[in-house]
Amino acid sequence: MLYGFLQDSVVFEQIYPNSEVMDSTIFAIFFLAFLSATRAFDPCPSLESENSDLSIIHIYGKCSPFESQKPTSSWTTTVLNMASKDHQRLAYLSTRLTTQFATPVPIAPGQVVNIGNYVVRVRIGQPGQMMFMVLDISADTAWVPCSGCTGCSSHVFTPNTSASYGPVDCGTSECTQARGLSCPTPTTGSCLFNQSYGGDSSFSATLSSDFLMLANDTLPGYLFGCIGAVSGKSIPPQGLLGLGRGALSVLSQSETFYGGVFSYCLPSFRSYYFSGTLRLGPVGQPKSIKYTPLLKNPRRPSLYFVNLTGVSVGRVKVPIAPELLALNATTGGGTIIDSGTVISQFVPAAYNAIKETFRNQTQGPFTSLGAFDTCFTVTHEDLAPKVTLHFTGLNLVLPMENTLIHSSAGSLACLAMASTNNANSVLNVIASLQQQNLRVLFDITNSRVGIARENCN
Repeated sequence: MLYGFLQDSVVFEQIYPNSEVMDSTIFAIFFLAFLSATRAFDPCPSLESENSDLSIIHIYGKCSPFESQKPTSSWTTTVLNMASKDHQRLAYLSTRLTTQFATPVPIAPGQVVNIGNYVVRVRIGQPGQMMFMVLDISADTAWVPCSGCTGCSSHVFTPNTSASYGPVDCGTSECTQARGLSCPTPTTGSCLFNQSYGGDSSFSATLSSDFLMLANDTLPGYLFGCIGAVSGKSIPPQGLLGLGRGALSVLSQSETFYGGVFSYCLPSFRSYYFSGTLRLGPVGQPKSIKYTPLLKNPRRPSLYFVNLTGVSVGRVKVPIAPELLALNATTGGGTIIDSGTVISQFVPAAYNAIKETFRNQTQGPFTSLGAFDTCFTVTHEDLAPKVTLHFTGLNLVLPMENTLIHSSAGSLACLAMASTNNANSVLNVIASLQQQNLRVLFDITNSRVGIARENCN
């Protein structure tokens, strides 16, 4: 590209050999044109938007704002490392019960990233302070590290410089919605709460209110936790944005603004520049999309449950007892869609049936690689059957890139699914790798989930 601009300069001089037009002004024009063209081909999104779309950046991607988290090894190795931590994510999802002091769903990892996650850029306060917050559809509240925080990263929100910031009082109804609240007695002063996270971390925060800016949209009086102290390694460096179904989530606090609708598109892990979009509200959502009912489990009301009725491998319907997949209000079991889990997890009996059906249609021998226990030589990949997830009213045939993952050497292909490895587990999780290059739409108002194919890269 630069060669082309220099070539144009030479031609200009040949036409006007004695001209003085090739002065600093003309050079500046060419230079600015070069910069403009370079920006036009910039593979990383600007993160600016003219509508309600926000760019989703994988925390490990080439466009990640966190330099320390950019991969130094192959993407396969990175995904393997992320998938090895899925059991921690699943453990927390499994403890998401409706008790006042229930352990919260994990936020995204922080200084030491243990779980594959995505970040979006938001602004908080007046004037707005930019934060890259982890997107988590299974968490309710927003948390950000605030100035003076003990154990937080260096990038924090500074309440003192925001003209619209204010702590929430203990006596308010909003305070009772915060999990793990610890208001003093009598109930006066700021609303404080403590939560554990990630198995090795915890934080304390003050429930606060301020402006939240998402792309070009501004939500006044948004409630979030202003973190004052953390311990452990799993607290996110710049906070979390919860898109769960609880009272303090983005969807609940912006119901009149977005109508309880949002969608996201997660690009392929094989994309060199990994970014997608989060679309808030009904405007701009795909018209041609198939829906399945969105269910609500009273035992885990924050999570997005769907009715997975079965799984097919090739033309074979996997013999899975329906009760292993179906919603169970007594145990809190069923199948959920989650953005923070890397590879789909099934309860042991269901996964073993899927694995055996897949192996019966694929040429072995089979080996293990990290979290994957059904790997075979890549020369047999053409023989691998497609996997179909059957939901009520919707059959999702997974592309091979959503079904298989390859070793870094490229010699092995592995079934990108796993068992929960817990005989007592009752949750199945449709994870991010199986959602890549799909637009997944959540319509809470009409209790439905839509899925449509889309090139998210």
